[in-house]
Amino acid sequence: MKIGFVDERSAVERRVAFVPETIKRLNERGFSLFMQAGAGEGAYFSDSHYTEVGVQVLPTATAVVENVDVLLRLRMPSLEEIEAYPSGKVLIGILQVWRHQKELAALAAKGWTVFALEKLPRITRAQSMDVLSSMAALAGYKAVLLAAAHFGRVFPMLTTAAGTLTPARVLVIGAGVAGLQAIATARRLGAQVEGYDIRPAAKEQVESLGAKFLPLTLDASGEGAGGYARELSPEEQAKQREALTTYVTRADIIITTAAVPERPAPKLITAEMRRGMKPGSVIVDLAAETGGNCEETRPGETQVLDGVTIIAPVNLPATVPLHASQMLSRNFMEFLGLFRRKDGTLTLHTEDELLKATCILWAGQPLSQTA
Repeated sequence: MKIGFVDERSAVERRVAFVPETIKRLNERGFSLFMQAGAGEGAYFSDSHYTEVGVQVLPTATAVVENVDVLLRLRMPSLEEIEAYPSGKVLIGILQVWRHQKELAALAAKGWTVFALEKLPRITRAQSMDVLSSMAALAGYKAVLLAAAHFGRVFPMLTTAAGTLTPARVLVIGAGVAGLQAIATARRLGAQVEGYDIRPAAKEQVESLGAKFLPLTLDASGEGAGGYARELSPEEQAKQREALTTYVTRADIIITTAAVPERPAPKLITAEMRRGMKPGSVIVDLAAETGGNCEETRPGETQVLDGVTIIAPVNLPATVPLHASQMLSRNFMEFLGLFRRKDGTLTLHTEDELLKATCILWAGQPLSQTA
């Protein structure tokens, strides 16, 4: 099976789909790799690193697509890219198809088969290929470092000759993978940390990291399908914001990570709540790419409003491109392994439950129409 990946570098992208270490293992499993020249440079891998492990380097993305069966992407291709692609290929990637319906329609018109890895169910078998969890862990870690760099105080309590410095108070909203990593990182830096999530099951995880879980409850569970948080009603959102206000206004640093699958990010911090925060406080909104958890968030920008800094990073994992690429590469490798049948042959199919769950198009048709 011929696999290709291309140079996706941009102002917010430095990752690459495969690293040389993983390609050695893919070759042993019967895959042939093709790449666009320069694809790995943002993650510190030169073309020579790839040619040494048998990758064929081609000059353009279109040349790569023309020579492969399967294209791996970190983001949905643009309409212009799709227009230049040949028909009848396979796309696998982190595609956020709910945000890219025009691009999906263009792929369908060209008869492409599409697998979106963000659709992987949260089951044990899928953990080794869970790209969202891999990237969320890095985002949670970097969010705390970003907050620390903009914070005018230190995180830990320090006893010095000049007196005792009080620790920073950090609030992490959303205790998924990103939130838990943020909690762990803030704790390692010595902060007093509080965590909040609408899913009751998150309490034990937050407390296991040494943080306090906020005693805020909804009338009904916030647990949704697949272990994710569900979308709250407007009335529930209003009650949630009211309950959070006290904790938001006393926090020095807030990391927001709340997300609902295939929906805009819920608005948890209003302008009024932010105005109640102390000057010098910092908010890092990890949900910026889907609209943000803060009412005033501007994706990709950093603002200072009444002394409060709001940081809205886009694609934060790309700021640690080497490790991000290593993690993605392993995730992609494990997913490709699903195409190996019991007799050892590599064949495109959707008989495996994980392939079926992630397949959006099969030869240009929605999978449900081809069943």
